[in-house]
Amino acid sequence: MTRIALAQYGAVAFDTAATVEKAVAVIAEAAAEGAELIVFPEAFLGTYPKALSFGSPVGRRTEEGRDDFLRSWNAAVELEGPELALVADAAREHGIFVVMGIVERAGRTLYCTVAMIDQHGAPAGHHRKVMPTGSERLIWGLGDGSTLPVVDSPAGRLGSVICWENYMPLLRTAMYGQGVEIYCAPTADDRESWLHTMHHVALEGRCWVLTTCQVMRRSDYPDDYAALFGTDPDDILMRGGSAVISPTGELVAGPLYDAEGLLYAEVDREEIIRQSLDFDAVGHYSRPDIFTLTTDTTPKRPVT
Repeated sequence: MTRIALAQYGAVAFDTAATVEKAVAVIAEAAAEGAELIVFPEAFLGTYPKALSFGSPVGRRTEEGRDDFLRSWNAAVELEGPELALVADAAREHGIFVVMGIVERAGRTLYCTVAMIDQHGAPAGHHRKVMPTGSERLIWGLGDGSTLPVVDSPAGRLGSVICWENYMPLLRTAMYGQGVEIYCAPTADDRESWLHTMHHVALEGRCWVLTTCQVMRRSDYPDDYAALFGTDPDDILMRGGSAVISPTGELVAGPLYDAEGLLYAEVDREEIIRQSLDFDAVGHYSRPDIFTLTTDTTPKRPVT
């Protein structure tokens, strides 16, 4: 059994240094409670721009929208930058594996990324969202197949699938094919219907599913934040809903709504084997004579 933690916290909007400080404190608290793995929400470090349009109706972009993009770019982090280095220091100091949603800056392009840092403070891998949802495609680039890792963690073989990527059956299958046991699903979807998907993934993959979402109110964003909905200071733009689902499809922690906090659970790798008696999506329940999946994991570089 391994104790894990879900960090349902919101970013300090567009203040990356303050968000790192907040993350380090949360990591220390979770480790003090015995957690060996902690999962943060989608775009926690860098700020999820909920309700922004970036001034981009079809056929036109506004100067105000370009200012919004500049603010997001300035708040974003680089994989080898000083912000994640501080998170890595905390992971090493407290001996805890960290999974953190970030807005990644790579040149002049932003990506919605999950960074994985092992309990020794070393990079374990990262995943760039392969298909940003809706208008996210305006501000975030598309990840390629080179960032679909499943890596070793204290709790088991771990992979990350971000938000509505979880509706992509072939991406889920690529995770199952790599033997994912700890299926992390950072998200910005705080609807009750989201949990139906998480239950399905747990049953389909016979894995532990850890989903995390931020809690953010309009008042948590700057005064000049041009939200198109949720415009009153007390309006909740993201209400959380973090939860842990077992390989039996049962809810074992959460969902937590409308408040920041840590959720804990004990995960058992042996339960994955027990539940695989009658179903293994990429094993005895597959039909490779009929269905096969090929995943291209080579990096796609625009200039070589």
